[in-house]
Amino acid sequence: MIVSRRRFCQSTLAAGLAGTFSGACSRAESLRAARRVPGEIRAVTLDGQAIAIEGAAVGDLAERLEGLLLWPGETGYDGARRIWNGMHDRHPALIVRPRSAFDVAHAVTFAAERRLLLAVKGGGHSWPGRSVADQALMIDLSDLKGVLVDPVARRARVGGGALIYDLDIATLPHNLVTTGGIVSHTGLGGLTLGGGYGRLGRKFGLTIDNLVSAQIVTADGTVRRVSADEHADLFWAIRGGGGNFGVVTEFELALHTASPDMYGGVIQWPMARARDVLEYYAEHAPGFSDALFAAPGIITGADGAAYLAVDICYCGEPPDAERELAPLRAVAHPAFDGAGPASYLTMQTRMDGIARPGIRSYIKSGMVAAFTPGLIDAMLEAFAPGRGVMINSFATGGAIADVDETATAWPHRNAQAMVAALSFWPDERLDDDRIGTIRDLWAALEPHTGGYYANIQADDIDVESNYGPAFNQLVSLKRRHDPLNLFRLNSNISPGP
Repeated sequence: MIVSRRRFCQSTLAAGLAGTFSGACSRAESLRAARRVPGEIRAVTLDGQAIAIEGAAVGDLAERLEGLLLWPGETGYDGARRIWNGMHDRHPALIVRPRSAFDVAHAVTFAAERRLLLAVKGGGHSWPGRSVADQALMIDLSDLKGVLVDPVARRARVGGGALIYDLDIATLPHNLVTTGGIVSHTGLGGLTLGGGYGRLGRKFGLTIDNLVSAQIVTADGTVRRVSADEHADLFWAIRGGGGNFGVVTEFELALHTASPDMYGGVIQWPMARARDVLEYYAEHAPGFSDALFAAPGIITGADGAAYLAVDICYCGEPPDAERELAPLRAVAHPAFDGAGPASYLTMQTRMDGIARPGIRSYIKSGMVAAFTPGLIDAMLEAFAPGRGVMINSFATGGAIADVDETATAWPHRNAQAMVAALSFWPDERLDDDRIGTIRDLWAALEPHTGGYYANIQADDIDVESNYGPAFNQLVSLKRRHDPLNLFRLNSNISPGP
């Protein structure tokens, strides 16, 4: 279905957000009236060529938009161009801050007609910084962040610029949840399009497994509603194919009944007992209940020593969690046991500080079929405490594995986990040391992995191998819907020559 402007404006989400955007509309009109359009804007094309965009065209685009068009020096420009990872300090030629899908359509058409490099910022949490680019046209979805919950139908309609926190605080008062990441200021859009890991994934599936429909602006500037019944090919592709097929301005998500009070936290063991715990985990984790998310990693504690740390989230009653975790706790006495009754929102925000906006960060990751003896050896032998680097994992299986491998574009249904080496640091003078340490650690871990999570992988990617049986179909759809490869700042699926 192609969505008309009238139909969009009459939609539940648009009507529910009218009050939210009324102030933004007044500010946008005031800013447009008060400023002068530059004579030209220097930009770059898809093939890297410098181009001058005439001032008249810039002014015409600004007049077409309900939202804002920003360029260097404008109030709000620097805030709009900033993203979560402080390593990426880039300056787009123009930034569109849309207030509707039709603003996005204008921006996409403007970029396509001039073959401009195009970046799309949802929550701005792209680890490798792909949501911003120098001299590109950037679409910043920050003003499209409303969430409307229908507790009877157990559905949420979520703007393309919403954060996971926006979704959680809207659904939890209704005792409803859906899978959504592990850091609350992550953008829901990028998370969903790449698959959507989260602490509830084993219970309720990936975020894409809960996607009912979406509103998307494709490379030809058309606004479409996609679902299993409408444009089913595109609906299949955006569930794991990343941002390769358009700009999603609204997600409709299925919700599940669950108490906002769950059970979770972190249990830590000294490294002297880490092998025992990891071997127990390797043997028994495939049999854990779907309610239990348990993800082991290795960290440096406040005392400078290394610890095995398991992130726990149990979506169920605390007594059931205690019973299931008792054998794990019995393997070895924990150095610290922080797992207990806790609100889901507390668990979702626990990492927000260490991964705060503006922090510098780098990551290498890969999927693992099992915690093999070789992987355990590599984790224990390659990790060096005190270097500011950690090993994390993200548990899969459960409901994630219940979905057929080719039902969506996400290709890793049979993995037991994703393993990552990563670091966060505030000072750019540490960049070379931290990145080098992560790469050295990853050199030991990588031989035990296969494929990657497209949402976070920064470099050394093999897209064809990663998507496996889904790749050829994704290429075919890319040729049909984006032959220019306009949407290329992602784990890119090229349409070919």
